[in-house]
Amino acid sequence: MDGSAQPPTAAGAGGPDDGSLAGGGEAFGDRSLSQGLSVLVGLALCVTMLGLGCAVELGQLGQQLRRPVGLLLALLGQFVAMPLLAFLLALIFALDEVAAVAVLLCGCCPGGNLSNLMSVLVDGDMNLSIIMTASSTLLALFLMPLCLWVYSRHWINTALVQLLPLGAVSLTLGSTLLPIGLGVLIRYRHPRAADLLVKISLWSLLVTLVILFILTGTMLGPDLMAHIPASVYTIAVLMPLAGYALGYGLATVFKMPPHCRRTVSLETGCQNVQLCTAILKLTFPPELIGSMYMFPLLYALFQSAEAGLFVLVYKMYGRDSYKQDTLGEEEDTDISYKKLKEEELTDTSYGTVTTEEHSSVQMEPVQTAL
Repeated sequence: MDGSAQPPTAAGAGGPDDGSLAGGGEAFGDRSLSQGLSVLVGLALCVTMLGLGCAVELGQLGQQLRRPVGLLLALLGQFVAMPLLAFLLALIFALDEVAAVAVLLCGCCPGGNLSNLMSVLVDGDMNLSIIMTASSTLLALFLMPLCLWVYSRHWINTALVQLLPLGAVSLTLGSTLLPIGLGVLIRYRHPRAADLLVKISLWSLLVTLVILFILTGTMLGPDLMAHIPASVYTIAVLMPLAGYALGYGLATVFKMPPHCRRTVSLETGCQNVQLCTAILKLTFPPELIGSMYMFPLLYALFQSAEAGLFVLVYKMYGRDSYKQDTLGEEEDTDISYKKLKEEELTDTSYGTVTTEEHSSVQMEPVQTAL
């Protein structure tokens, strides 16, 4: 293969205007900084997966196996809608192979634990959110490499795609099973400790993203913005937004109630950027990564901002209707309860003698005697 002999040159030839993320690869060649980032993203991924496992209850898994709606929605949202969306955006904006692989990898990732927090803020179905996140993470072991292989065929003639490390991707995904299983065990044995670890994992997401932004900006220096073309920023903005819309539409097709639609929407648009970052950092050579490493960080920034706007709009305009629906359900319950009590009173009075009736019966002989 002639093209495979010089992948760094082929990947790094793009400038800031041709949809390339490969610029700045030299900065990532610093061995000490590269190893430090690898350790950081590896630890962050372990903490995230541990928190995900701590949020799963075995009883919920049993219920979903009997009625696997969450599993089906996770399958359709994360491994049908999002990979196809990433592929179409890469074609529309004519990305080169390096940027396209970064976008596809992010689109093929399972759901992230950010959606669990956001689902709480919009009064969503927390059980559905956790089950969808856990299901998509387990399904990713098989479907993520498959989707990545299928949608990268368009760039098969490029050196990067020909050397795509699908085996290393599968190995990284498999390594997440241990912290997930440990988290499930902690939830089963020590529920309070599991609740604490879930909170720690959510905070670690924010802290890790901030540290990665700082370290990456330090390595690339003032040329950081120049290495990322406008088309990549546009995709980072549009992709989570379109994911939220696709998720809401998918839940509508399944005729789910409004609070479940909000949950599925957030689950579909929020990707596991820690996993995407870890795969890019741990499976690709540092000289090939370049600014490609920045895309999941940009996606995390915009998916968080757009989810925050989602929550803000709901708090301002949608929460009243949710309260009315909840009150309506409570009123229906009260009415049913009152009717039930009336029926019980009616049944109790039938065939019995009340105190007043008994008194009147006792008074009759006295009046007759007079």
